[in-house]
Amino acid sequence: MNVSLAAAAAASARGADLLLWVAVPYVCLAVFAVGHVWRYRQDQFGWTSRTSQLLEHRWLRFGSPLFHVGAFMVIAGHVVGLAIPDSWTDTVGITEHAYHTTAVWAGSVAGVAMVAGLGMLCARRLLTRRIRLGTDRSDKLLFPLLSATVVLGITATSAHNVFGAGYDYRSTVSVWFRGLFVLQPRPEAVAGAPLLFQLHALSAFLLFAAWPFTRLVHVWSAPIGYLARPYLVYRRRGAPAAAPTTTGRTQSTSGFG
Repeated sequence: MNVSLAAAAAASARGADLLLWVAVPYVCLAVFAVGHVWRYRQDQFGWTSRTSQLLEHRWLRFGSPLFHVGAFMVIAGHVVGLAIPDSWTDTVGITEHAYHTTAVWAGSVAGVAMVAGLGMLCARRLLTRRIRLGTDRSDKLLFPLLSATVVLGITATSAHNVFGAGYDYRSTVSVWFRGLFVLQPRPEAVAGAPLLFQLHALSAFLLFAAWPFTRLVHVWSAPIGYLARPYLVYRRRGAPAAAPTTTGRTQSTSGFG
């Protein structure tokens, strides 16, 4: 009897792992891909960050650079930590200790900058009435989900790798993440990870699913071309010529640049 109960519990656990760590990520990635195509075809005019700088700029002046610089650093750290196996870094002479020390402290600085910037942007949206009234449903979904993902990530890093004994996510979470993209999912690799890392991973995939339907689509439309385009030169028109009238007098015409 005990054997059959243990087998049933093990099968239930495997089923839950397949649902959380295989089915949910693949569904979110499918929504991410198809949603971008749908959004581009149906709502090109809405493909924008919907800036509210004209309504308030003091908080935006500091919050936006902090958030974006921190976000770029966090994304770069995730790419290195999740997509690059530890054997590759060992090959180029980066020891595991050196990698984790750099990742923890650089990631902490990036996370603090991102949290500070996001906090300013959220406070600005909540405290400025004109911006709060202009917040649409997608923003009401995006800001809590983005905040939860960021806070869970920095909390997991702080709890386990800054103030804790340390956790090697590259041997568990990274293995599971890479397996999804090579169509060799390994849910057992992340099933035993600490709860904070699991919640961070799930919230990140939910953020991917929401991405195409929010202002985050403006990430793919960064105005990089402006760096190479020629300057626009504005010149004032010359003095307007006098136009003869029927009475023989002259009438000036005006022009605007």
